[in-house]
Amino acid sequence: MVEPVEIFDIVDAEDRVIGQAPRSRCHGDPSLVHRVAHVLVFDDEGRLLLQKRSATKDVQPGKWDTSVGGHLAPGEDYLSAAVREMREELGVDPPLTFLYRFPLRNDVESENVATYLARHSGPFTFCLREIAAVRFWTAEEIAVELGSGILTSNFEEEWSYWQAWRRRSLVPSRTSAAHCADSSLPNPIKCITADREVD
Repeated sequence: MVEPVEIFDIVDAEDRVIGQAPRSRCHGDPSLVHRVAHVLVFDDEGRLLLQKRSATKDVQPGKWDTSVGGHLAPGEDYLSAAVREMREELGVDPPLTFLYRFPLRNDVESENVATYLARHSGPFTFCLREIAAVRFWTAEEIAVELGSGILTSNFEEEWSYWQAWRRRSLVPSRTSAAHCADSSLPNPIKCITADREVD
């Protein structure tokens, strides 16, 4: 059976859709910027869930990665994609809180990432064709493995943004927009108030 061709929206520097391209082109041509939603899933002890990518994945197979992540379907918004990916990858549907956006750029692909936070301690249901395993990690365990090669480079970049976000004492609650203005943060970063994103 032939797999359907996965199509992504291509966006400009302002994250506006300017075209479309198949996944196979986007993963190999860094000039084709596309959208991705991530979710960081923490348990009641504050540990972060990581998923081990299946050995059959076309990008960074067999490595530990962000709790949940997936490309936006054409016309889909970031939050809808995050909710969908939580259901598809872990079989759960907890409330999500927007954290930040960041540009992920490397020699293989270019992504605009929106990251959300969820609290859930499991159990989780996942497809072994996509995910080999999941487990919760402490911050100390993650720190030991940074640069070791067992974590995806994408997750290591995500981790640096999460750590920067935490160091500025921003929590998923009502946050002053003044606290979001920090030129030392990689651009673009967005913070959240209780009811809306702040540029």
